[in-house]
Amino acid sequence: MDYDVAIIGAGMSGLAAGIRLAYFDKKVCLFERHEVCGGLNSFYTRQGRRFDVGLHALTNYTPPGIRSAPLSKLLRQLRLDRKQFDLCPQLASEICFPGVRLRFTNDLEVLTQEVAERFPAQIDGFRRLLEEVRGCDDLRLDAPWRSAREVLGRILKDRLLTEMLLCPLMYYGNAEERDMDFTQFVTMFKSIFCEGFARPRLGVRTILKTLLGRFRECGGTLRTRCGVERLVSDGTRVTGLELESGECVTADVVLSSAGYFETMQRCSDTPEPPPVEEVGKLSFVESITITDVPSAELGLDKTIVFFNDAETFTYARPETPVDVHSGVICCPNNFERHGDRSEGVIRMTSLANFGRWNGLDEETYVLRKRECYDEIVTHAVSLGVISEFRHRAVCTDMFTPRTIHKYTGHINGAVYGTPRKHRDGRTQLKNLFVCGTDQGFLGIIGAMLSGITIANLHVLSNEF
Repeated sequence: MDYDVAIIGAGMSGLAAGIRLAYFDKKVCLFERHEVCGGLNSFYTRQGRRFDVGLHALTNYTPPGIRSAPLSKLLRQLRLDRKQFDLCPQLASEICFPGVRLRFTNDLEVLTQEVAERFPAQIDGFRRLLEEVRGCDDLRLDAPWRSAREVLGRILKDRLLTEMLLCPLMYYGNAEERDMDFTQFVTMFKSIFCEGFARPRLGVRTILKTLLGRFRECGGTLRTRCGVERLVSDGTRVTGLELESGECVTADVVLSSAGYFETMQRCSDTPEPPPVEEVGKLSFVESITITDVPSAELGLDKTIVFFNDAETFTYARPETPVDVHSGVICCPNNFERHGDRSEGVIRMTSLANFGRWNGLDEETYVLRKRECYDEIVTHAVSLGVISEFRHRAVCTDMFTPRTIHKYTGHINGAVYGTPRKHRDGRTQLKNLFVCGTDQGFLGIIGAMLSGITIANLHVLSNEF
């Protein structure tokens, strides 16, 4: 079979790229290893309930009418109506460090006022930071790397404020340990603080159903349970794709959302391990607990809480299976129009070490998950960032770095891929391009814009 474009991976970026290309009569096929689309942003059923994975909240949320916003650009490029995503804005979220809490909503002025009240000596610096953020073109594909900590240290003189601002931005999109590229910082700052959080009323399946329906309407082909085992090349171009089934197909252009190194390893019969310093190390565990009452009735009235138990925030792979010292708590009930549910959902996310989970036998693996779940909840309760809720739990599940590796193929189960992004999508082969995680646009909206950008740049503009 011959295609104009073959896309590896039917996650958000792959689906968006496929739709964009299909609009222009390209013969497109999405190859997905698993039975369902979405990658780590998907859902599954357990005990009669549907669990979302990956998506806590869609960032970059803006109300209708702001044409320059990423959400508006995305909808125009994919020719979708925002009503199809059925988005519910957040109520309010919080950053909690010892003795200090910063509340924020989808109105930037709320965070600005919080900084003025909690860090009065830093409000002028914070306003200068806002000017720096607004003046940075974070969509530049050739932006040089700059240390976010150095930039923040130059503008803000209170280290605690710097640590508190970094915490949510790192947790929701940073592939580097301890620091982050300032361009990535700007992208995340805009998407979380300047724009905001929302969530489809019925969860991530609303987005996936919308994207997949549009892709098929446009004539695109989706092949699930159909992974790409190897990319055959002549040294300059991909000449064929060998599937796990043994079948071979050809395509003029190949887009891959599998990750840069994961893609390049498919180009060799004897793949070499990538450089250790360039491989992503950051992975997570996440528990999902269903309670018999909405979360607000348990004293959990914030949409998302980012917490840290010390004044310094350490964002790095822990030596232990999980790092309980910081984390994210998301309550999907606490988005607008979610409050009428009879049950609650509490999602808790912590940094984790892939090596400590990989290779465990099944019995030990299940036991370790239970132990870590209790350790994470107990510590969060002791900090006062969440009320005890385990006595109201009716169903609990947990995924680990091993799960992430299984469903994304990312080395080390690294959620955000390699620290050094390939923003123009190019590889050593003229007709092979990466999109998604390792291209560098972040979040659900960013992932879709990544697929669109690479499709526009390298296929529709015929620059390859």
